[in-house]
Amino acid sequence: QVQLVESGGGSVQAGGSLRLSCAASGITDSAYCMGWFRQAPGKEREWLARIRTGSQSTFTTVADSVKGRFIASKDNAKNTLYLQMNNLEPEDTAIYYCAADSRWGSCISDAKYWGHGTQVNVSS
Repeated sequence: QVQLVESGGGSVQAGGSLRLSCAASGITDSAYCMGWFRQAPGKEREWLARIRTGSQSTFTTVADSVKGRFIASKDNAKNTLYLQMNNLEPEDTAIYYCAADSRWGSCISDAKYWGHGTQVNVSS
């Protein structure tokens, strides 16, 4: 059974940084991709980044809306996904979710597995 648990959310002032973590369990297939999403109040869910790490290569894509500020990475030994968020803005306030799926394309949309989310609040 796949489980995803996010952590690292909190409150920060504009211009600050946070690093979110997503601990995954039950994923034994290295072909699985993992992704980050967020949903702000009254807005649709937004994809942020996805990553897939194999034995010899890593594939990462980041949404244009956060490129240059957000960095996704993964520690395979810990089976943990990270999202380093820099230069945060009040518009980044949202619940942040991680997700996983065996299909690369699904990690930007309808991933099969989801965490419960972690709240990020950015004040001006």
